Amino acid sequence: MTAGFKKLPEPAPVPAQDESIRPRSLEDFIGQDELRANLRVYLEAARERGKALDHTLFYGNPGLGKTTLAQIMAAELGVNVVCSSGPVLERSGDLAAILTNLGRHDILFVDEIHRMPVVVEEVLYPAMEDFKLDLVIGQGPAARTVKIDLEPFTLVGATTRMGLLSSPLRDRFGIVARLEYYNPAELARVVRRTAAILNVHVSENGALEIGRRSRGTPRIANRLLRRVRDFALVHGNGRITAEQAVQALERMEVDENGLDQMDRKFLTVLIEHYDGGPVGIKTLAAACSEDVRTLEDIYEPYLIQCGFLKRTPRGRMATGKAYAHLKMLA
Repeated sequence: MTAGFKKLPEPAPVPAQDESIRPRSLEDFIGQDELRANLRVYLEAARERGKALDHTLFYGNPGLGKTTLAQIMAAELGVNVVCSSGPVLERSGDLAAILTNLGRHDILFVDEIHRMPVVVEEVLYPAMEDFKLDLVIGQGPAARTVKIDLEPFTLVGATTRMGLLSSPLRDRFGIVARLEYYNPAELARVVRRTAAILNVHVSENGALEIGRRSRGTPRIANRLLRRVRDFALVHGNGRITAEQAVQALERMEVDENGLDQMDRKFLTVLIEHYDGGPVGIKTLAAACSEDVRTLEDIYEPYLIQCGFLKRTPRGRMATGKAYAHLKMLA
């Protein structure tokens, strides 16, 4: 047996249950309190009118619950939800096939809607406004336009880059909502809820420790919980305490502010190679051996929110807080 590892007990039979950790109702959904309160009103009003809910657009950083909210909306309204994504809808015919198969008041959820091709986006305009589909059949002089009536439906779009959405499409959404980062207390509640579903014992302080290091994102909190559970099972008794959470997260190189190895490398390169900036993002990406979009979409938003990084017209700059966190001299 490998040194340092104990022999694991025989696994107990797993009960037949659905271990999906996604909430199924607005009551189960944690955080985004103002958004949830407003959605509850919109959903109730749609039920009272017997009409389809207005088209809805969710925007915000990845992992905050946009897809989950779309599924909850369908469950609350008692309708079906069809999920797709912008890059998948390459041709107008792809979208037409989905729209013509929607039932009355069903929800069509399109993730990363800003990546939808323009030719497909234009097919959506009459469908969203008049529930009609304009299709061109044939080519050349024999081409003709056919109008197809659609069942009233709700388009729920999700995007991480609101600025890339065209104005004509954005203006057709009746409900536009931004999802904010979570605070540590809310993330601790997310961790405790997920732990209960996964049958993992986690203390209040253990859940809070994981929540503090989850970058304000439930998806990351759930991922860290699963990995801390592994360390607690192999190196402990399977119960996650604050001490075990700290040890496991340090092994995974996630520090007390939620920064991981790449975050610290980003700041270290900026400070050591370029005297804290300003420096262009392409130069930083090359120095970090990372893709520009990855830095912009994944690492920069959290570093800026935490006050470790500044975007200026001349480039990126490290703040005094970044120097202090990395224990470097300004």
